[in-house]
Amino acid sequence: MSTLPGAATATVTAEDLCEAAQALIHSRQNISPKRLAAPGPTPEQLEQLLGAAAAAPDHGQLHPWRFVIIPADKRTLLAEVFAQALIERDPAATPEQLASAREKAHRAPLLMLAVARLGPMEPDIPALERMVSFGCALQNMLLSAHAMGFGSGLTSGQAMASAPMQKLFALSAGEHPVCFINIGTVSRRKPPPPRPGPWEFTSTL
Repeated sequence: MSTLPGAATATVTAEDLCEAAQALIHSRQNISPKRLAAPGPTPEQLEQLLGAAAAAPDHGQLHPWRFVIIPADKRTLLAEVFAQALIERDPAATPEQLASAREKAHRAPLLMLAVARLGPMEPDIPALERMVSFGCALQNMLLSAHAMGFGSGLTSGQAMASAPMQKLFALSAGEHPVCFINIGTVSRRKPPPPRPGPWEFTSTL
């Protein structure tokens, strides 16, 4: 049992915390950036989200991730990367297809690139273990955004591996752009997708 900060008598029990955590985890949905509108997180809320990422399990204290915020006045740079990447894959892409690719950079109020740092580091923690840490950092941010009342979603695509993407974000050897984090106010929700039951992916040795 713990006392709420600033409250003389209110207490939070372990049962309360468990119920709140379960409600938060099971009610979170992946929201398409097309359904995320302003307002997005304030600077103070953004700092809280990044602080939640820092609380992820991190063997060796390597923080094997970094996040790059793409502000509104830089979205056109990312839009051109999406267009260039499409042209690399399909030189015959139509103007409409290029416009659609560019538009993806202008959706969510808060947009960040999540980069996994898997190159040589000391101590030499295995890359798979670092990816687990990276995923925990992402989930901490998504759950924190949900707790603040925002919607969030992760997006990726073929442009992630393109040379223009590497150049724009100054990615070094051993750094991998994994996905974009999109956060904003939900304008429209879809019914939650079905989730597997616990025993569908669990066994006993």
